[in-house]
Amino acid sequence: MEYSTFLKDKEVTNPDTGFEVPRAELNDSLFDFQRDIVRWALKRGRACIFADCGMGKTLMQLEWAHRVSDSTNNPVLILAPLAVSHQTIREGEKFGIKVELLEDSEYTPDFGIHITNYEKLHKVDLSQFSGIVLDESSILKSYTGKIRNQIIKSCQSIPFRLACTATPAPNDFMELGNHAEFVGSMSRTEMLSMFFVHDGGETQKWRLKGHAKKDFWKWVCSWAVMIRKPSDLGYEDKDFKLPSLKMHNITTSVTESDSADGLLFRLPASTLSERQKERKLTIDDRAEECARIVASDSGQWVIWCNLNDEAKAIIDKIPDAVEVSGSHSDDVKTERMLGFSSGKYRIIVTKPKIAGHGMNWQNCNKAAFVGLSDSYEQYYQAIRRCWRFGQTKEVDCYIITAETEGAVVRNIERKERDALEMAAEMVSNMHVYNEKNIKGTSRTKGEYKVKSTTGKGWNANLGDCVEGVSGLEDNSVDFTVYSPPFASLYTYSNSDRDMGNCKSNEEFSEHFKYLASELFRVTKPGRLMSFHCMNLPTSKARDGVIGIRDFRGELIKIFEDCGFIFHSEVCIWKDPVTAMQRTKALGLLHKQVKKDSCMSRQGIPDYLVTMRKDGVNPNPVAGEFEWCSGDQSTFKQTGNLSIDIWQRYASPVWMDINPSNTLQHRSAREHDDERHICPLQLDVIEPAMQLWSNERDTVLSPFMGIASEGHVAMKL
Repeated sequence: MEYSTFLKDKEVTNPDTGFEVPRAELNDSLFDFQRDIVRWALKRGRACIFADCGMGKTLMQLEWAHRVSDSTNNPVLILAPLAVSHQTIREGEKFGIKVELLEDSEYTPDFGIHITNYEKLHKVDLSQFSGIVLDESSILKSYTGKIRNQIIKSCQSIPFRLACTATPAPNDFMELGNHAEFVGSMSRTEMLSMFFVHDGGETQKWRLKGHAKKDFWKWVCSWAVMIRKPSDLGYEDKDFKLPSLKMHNITTSVTESDSADGLLFRLPASTLSERQKERKLTIDDRAEECARIVASDSGQWVIWCNLNDEAKAIIDKIPDAVEVSGSHSDDVKTERMLGFSSGKYRIIVTKPKIAGHGMNWQNCNKAAFVGLSDSYEQYYQAIRRCWRFGQTKEVDCYIITAETEGAVVRNIERKERDALEMAAEMVSNMHVYNEKNIKGTSRTKGEYKVKSTTGKGWNANLGDCVEGVSGLEDNSVDFTVYSPPFASLYTYSNSDRDMGNCKSNEEFSEHFKYLASELFRVTKPGRLMSFHCMNLPTSKARDGVIGIRDFRGELIKIFEDCGFIFHSEVCIWKDPVTAMQRTKALGLLHKQVKKDSCMSRQGIPDYLVTMRKDGVNPNPVAGEFEWCSGDQSTFKQTGNLSIDIWQRYASPVWMDINPSNTLQHRSAREHDDERHICPLQLDVIEPAMQLWSNERDTVLSPFMGIASEGHVAMKL
C-alpha cells in the first residue's frame, strides 16, 4: 500500500461501531450523567463503564442491553457473579426492563435480555446473542486465568460488548489491558509494547513511559469512561455523596506462648507465612471479640472472614448468623445472600471472594472483619457492599486482629493510600478526554512538522525518514550507517511516523520495509549499508515466553527481500556483568544458576551488520585513513590501510568497543525521554566509515538522533 495509507492504518483508533439514540428516548429513571454515558456506550458499540459502587451501573447496563436488543432484534446476554443475577432481575423489574435467568443453552425468544453466572458460560451458545454485558468485569483481572481467556475468545464474534465494574485498580494496568482486549481496541501485549516499560528485574511491574502518558489515557478514553462521582464528568453531585465511614481497629491481646518456637512470648509476625500462622492461632480470641461487638447492636451485620475456621468459630458463637461458604450449593448461596438483602437474615458470615463483588447491601451499615488478608482489593470491595451511594446511614466497620499479626492493618492502610492517590491521578488524566467524549466534543491532533538545515558539507533534515530518503536521487549514496529503532521500545516520540511507536513486532516490520526499499534505491551499485542492532529479550507478560527474539535476523531478511546482499557482520562484545546490573535479567542472575540453570543464558551482544547492493562500484574505496600515532581522536591520510589495523577490523568479534565513547547526550535528552537517548558508540562508526567510504563520499544516516554518524563523517 501507499506509505500514507499505511500511516493512516497505523493510527491508534477505535472507531464507533454502534448507533445513535436520542437522549430523550432513554429510560426516565436515568440521571443526566447516566443518560449521557449510556448514549456514548451505545454509539461506541463496544465500551467499558468504570463507575464506582452505587453509581448506577446496573441500570446503565440494563438500558444499554435493552437498546441493543431492540436495535438488532436479537437477544443480549449479561454475565454476572452468583446471586447478582437475581439481584439484577429485581432491579430490572423496578425500572420496567424484563430480564430472564438463563439456566442452560435454551432461552425464551420473547425476552430481549438474559442473564447467567460466569460459571455457566460454558453452557451458553453465544452465537445466539448480538450483545454481551460483563457485570463486575474485574473478573478479567486474572489475565492468565481460564475464565478470562474463555470470555475474550468466545466474545470476539459478538458485535456489541459492554464491560461494567467499579473503578479498576489504577496501578493494575493488566486489568485495563484485558478490558481493552475484550472490547477489541488492542490486545494486552500490544498495549504493553506501545505504552509501557518495566525497570530492571521487576519484569512483572509495568509503568507508563514518560511521554506516553497523554496518548495512553487518550486511547483509554476512546473505549472507557471512568467516574467516581458525577462531578468527575462535569455534572453536579447532588445526592451522590457518601455517608461517613467510621473505622474501628480492634486488637485482641495474646497471652498464650507458642511452644513450637521455644520462646516465652510470641513475637509479632513479620512475613506472610508468619501472619497466616498467627491468624490460625488467634481465631478463637478474634471470634469472641466479634461476638461481643455484634451483641451490642441489634441491626444487620455482615462479617467478613478469611479462613473457613474463622467462619466456623463465628457461627458457633453467634447462633442467629448464617454462613455462605464455598462448599454450599449455588442455590443455598443465592438464597442466603438475597435473604440478607431482604432482611430475612440479621447476620451473614462469608468471604470477600464469595460475596465481595456486586451485592447491594445498603440495608446494612455494620461490618466486621474477623479475618483480614493482605489483599486491598478484597478489603475495598467488601466495605463497598454497605458503604456505597444509596446508603443513608453512617457506616461502622470493625477490623479485629490479634496483636501478633504484625503489620497487616498497616499494610492495607498503605495500599489504600496508594490506591486513592493513583485513582485520583487516573481520574485527573481521563477527566478531560472523558468529558469531551461523553458530551460529544471533538479532539485535536498534533501537527507534523519538517525542517531542513544545511552547512558546509552537510545537510540535516527533521521529519519522517521514509519520506526524507524517498526524496533523494537514485544511486546517490556511497555509504549508509545507523542504528535503527529496536522495534517497539517506544523510546523516541509519540508520533505514528516513529517506527518505535508500534503495537506489535509485525507492525514495526511493515513500517521498516518502506525505509529498506528506499535505502536500496538510493545506494550506489557495489556500495554498502551498515546497521547496528542487538537481539531482543522477550518477557512473559508481553510476549508470553522468556527468551530472545532474533531481531538481527529479521532485519537481514527485510533487506535481502529488498535486493541487498548479506555482506558481513561483526559481533560486538558486551560485559554480561554490566548487563546484569542494569537489567536484572533472569538469565544473567547468578542465583538462577543455583535454582535452575536451564533458564540461565549468555549476555546479548551488539552487531554491526553490513549489506551490499549488487553491481560494480564506480568509485573503489582504497582504505585511505588510519589513526595518527598515539592519537585516537584524529586521522591522517596514508594511501593504504595498515596490516595491523586491517587484522583488527577483519576480526568477526570486536572486543575493544568502549560503550561510553559516545557524543555527550544528556543535554539533548527531552524531559519525558525513557531509558537512554541511544547514542551509537563512535568506536563502532569510525572503523566502518574508515573501511568502507572515501573522502567526499556521501554518507547517509536515516536515524540522525544526536548526529553521531554525521559527526564522524565530518571529522573524517
